[in-house]
Formats: sequence, C-alpha cells, structure tokens
Amino acid sequence: MLLKRTLLSFAVAGIVAGCAGGPDYVHPDMRLPDGYLGQAAIEQRHASVVADLGAWWAGFGDPQLTRFVTLALDQNLDLAQASARVAQARAGLGAANAALLPSGAVQAQAARAYQSLETPLGQVLGAQPNFERYGNAYEAGLSVGWELDIFGGLRRGREAALAEYQASAAGAAATRLAVAAQTADIYIGIRGLQTRLDVSRNQVKTQQELLATVNLLYGKGLAAELQVRQAEGALAQVKAAVPVLEAGLETAMNALDVMLGASPGTYRQALATARAIPAAPRIAATGSPGDLLRRRPDLIVAERRLAASNARIGMAIAEFYPKLSFGGMIGSATSVSGGNLFTGGASQGAGVLGLRWRLFDFGRINAQIDQARGQEAEALSAYRLAALRATADVENALSDLVKREAQAAVLGQGVDSLRVARTASFAAYQKGVVSLIEVLQADEQLLRAADMQAQAQTESARAAVAAFKALGGGWQSREADAVALR
Repeated sequence: MLLKRTLLSFAVAGIVAGCAGGPDYVHPDMRLPDGYLGQAAIEQRHASVVADLGAWWAGFGDPQLTRFVTLALDQNLDLAQASARVAQARAGLGAANAALLPSGAVQAQAARAYQSLETPLGQVLGAQPNFERYGNAYEAGLSVGWELDIFGGLRRGREAALAEYQASAAGAAATRLAVAAQTADIYIGIRGLQTRLDVSRNQVKTQQELLATVNLLYGKGLAAELQVRQAEGALAQVKAAVPVLEAGLETAMNALDVMLGASPGTYRQALATARAIPAAPRIAATGSPGDLLRRRPDLIVAERRLAASNARIGMAIAEFYPKLSFGGMIGSATSVSGGNLFTGGASQGAGVLGLRWRLFDFGRINAQIDQARGQEAEALSAYRLAALRATADVENALSDLVKREAQAAVLGQGVDSLRVARTASFAAYQKGVVSLIEVLQADEQLLRAADMQAQAQTESARAAVAAFKALGGGWQSREADAVALR
C-alpha cells in the first residue's frame, strides 16, 4: 500500500511539474557590436557587379568559376560524407521519437518433439498406457510494452536527438560553404598562376629579343662580350622562374580535380586556356555581427550542440525518479493440434506493471548530473568563443579585401610607369645613351612589379571569397530556417 501511494505521488508530481526534468533551454545572449569596423570601407568599394550572399560565386562574372563551384557542390566527397552524417543523425532522432511510443511484437511458433525412452522421464512416461513419444506444440501471440515517460527523461532525450540532428544539418551546410569557397579559391589561384606564367614568358621573350640585339651589336663591334654575358644571365634567371610556376599550376589543377570528386587530370583540358583573374564583386549586404549567429552554419552547429547538452541535464535528472512501464500479452497456445490454436480453451494472456528505480544509486546519478552540467558549460564557452572568432574572421576578411585591392591598384600604376621606362631605356641603349645595365634593371623592375600585381589581383579575389565565406554566404536562408533555433 505504501509503495502504491509513493508511486502515485511521484506520478502526480511529474504531471504537475510539466513532465520534463531539468532546465528548459534558453538561447544564450551574445553582446556583439552593431556593425563591423571595416563596413564603411567595404561600402566604398567600386565594382561593376554586386554579388548576393546566396550564390556569391556567380558575382565574379566567370562562367567557368560558376561551373566548377556547381560541380563541386554536386560531386564533392566531403559533402557526401556530411550528407551521410545527417542521415545518421536523422535515424537517431527517429529512434528517440520511437522510444516515446508503445512497442509491439507478434510471435508465432510450432514445435514437434520426440521423447527418448532411455531417460528417467522417458521411462516414467513410457510406462503409461497409450503414451505418445511424439508431441506437438503451437503458439501465437501479440505482446506490447510501453515505458511511461512521467518525468520527461525520454522527452529530454528526444530534445537532445533533435538538436544533434539540427547540428548535423548545419554541419552539412558548413561543409557546403567550405567546399564552395575552397573550390573558388583554388580556381582563382589557377588563374593567378596562369597570369604570372604569362608575365614570365613574355619577359623571357623580351630578354631573348634583348639578347639578340646585344649579339647583333657585339658582332658589329659595338658591344662588349661582358654585355652579352649579362644579357644571357638575365635570360637564364627569367627562364628559371617558369618551371616553378608550372609546377604550382599543376598542383593547383590536381587539387581542383579532387575538390570535384574526380581523378587528377580530369578537368585539366578545360583549364588549359589561360583566362584573366576574376574581379572581386561588391558585397550586397554584410549585415551585422548579430546576423552571423543565424547565418553562419558553424555557429548554428555550436548553438545546437549547446541545446543538446542542456537537454542531457534533464535526462540525467530524470534518473532520480522511478520508471514505470506497462506490458501485456494476448495469444493462443495448444499442444493438441494446430486446428485448436485459436479456440477459447487455447487462449492466454498476461499483464505486467514494471517498476525500475535507482533508489540506492543517487551518488552516481549526482555525478552524472554534474558531468552533464559541466558539458553544458563547456558547450556554452565554445559557442561564445566561436561567435567571437566568426566576427574576427569577417573583420579580417573585409580589411584584407580592401587593402589587397588598394595594393593591386598601386602596383598597376607602377607597372604602367615601368613599362614606359623600359621602352625608353631600350631606345636610349640602342642610341648608345645608356648602358645595358640600365636596360636590364628596367626589365627586372618591370618583371617584379608585374608579378606582384598579378599576385595582388589574385589575393584580392581570394580575399573576397574569404569575406563571403566569413559572412556565411553560400547557402539559402530557407536552409538556415530549417536548422536554426527560433
């Protein structure tokens, strides 16, 4: 009687308490600035095309870039793994949902036995008249079981599974974002290396023409052998840079093939023709640091894992209380013949009320609760740190984009000036006004400046990719709504 009253009081307490133990999840409050430090400079950028965050790669105005990013999003094997992880998390959520529902099973069996007469039991039974050594048994039934989630442990488990599933879905979106950004970054690097190769090859051609001119003058006795050797040395130095750039280009092309889920060399022919480095577009809207909490999928992953850790506190607290379950079975059994299986005399049934209570295990339960609270505190710190790092990522990317574009513009002016200076020095050398050393110096300065300009243009485009990635661009808002906490 006392046990019955105790169980009843626990059941009433659980219902009154809302049937769920542990703290309800509250989205953490993050104090972030209203805007970015580099936002004003970004808004002042001059670009002919404005890129939307959803499909920012199209804003570069390069059809091949758009094609390769699209292929990567369809074929990349990292994305395939992320999709498989989402399927696993979805299955875990299904199992958590099923734990709240009754379970049932249908079983049936038929058996035929033959009794030995040499065993003690066989000797006793064999002495009976009309003893049949053969025996049949038939049984069929339906059994059901249901754990009553009075104190909410199973529901907290479902909350944790749902949060983990949402974190997995956001993780897949983060992988998608990373794949798009890395593919674009590699492609831009390829175009940058091709541009630098063109600069070096053109300089080789220029140095070859200069060497031919010096040889012609040397043959006429108008130039010394020293000048010939100087021109040959300068040509060798320029030629030596070409194999290094070619090796880097091949490595980048192989990396792009892997991003596209293909063996190295698959898409090399499509990249054989050199093209200009894509120009960085304007960013349609940077939003505010607070927007990152909903836009960046890696932050959604951290927040959903925090929610899951909060739910696990409730799961641990629910272990303080008893667990009640109901079970039942109805069926039919006979050992006469299969035809009598479902007759009234063959019917059978059972009902079970189960109780499991870790009454003398409270010390271990307290330890599990403390562990769950510690994991939640760790997850909260990880989320706050991820938000701060994400804001820093955006600030760094915006600053890098503006500075790299300024560097490229200055270098462009320098290249124009050095190209004019080189033409003038070569004309003066032909007239005997200046020495060959001045022409070689002009060539070296022009080569260095043109190479630096190509690198700056490459880095500015890559900085734009990093900015789009840092802002959480590359997935649609409806995907964010599906996984973000409302």
